[in-house]
Amino acid sequence: MDWIAFLLDLLKVLGGFIAGAVVGFFIARKYMEKYMKKNPPINEQMIKAMMSQMGRKPSQKQVNQMMNAMKKNM
Repeated sequence: MDWIAFLLDLLKVLGGFIAGAVVGFFIARKYMEKYMKKNPPINEQMIKAMMSQMGRKPSQKQVNQMMNAMKKNM
């Protein structure tokens, strides 16, 4: 058995797995960023409901401030 050929084949397979993992990570990250922009985890109705549950009626200005703060952190 030719050990050098075996080691080269093994390095090619491992290199392929590593390259696939790196490329897959970046594709998945880009997809999730696009998904989160299209479908944000929180919206104005959720903020209004949350503030109402805390016992206060939010004004539209307060809701806009909260939304801007959420967008800034994303």
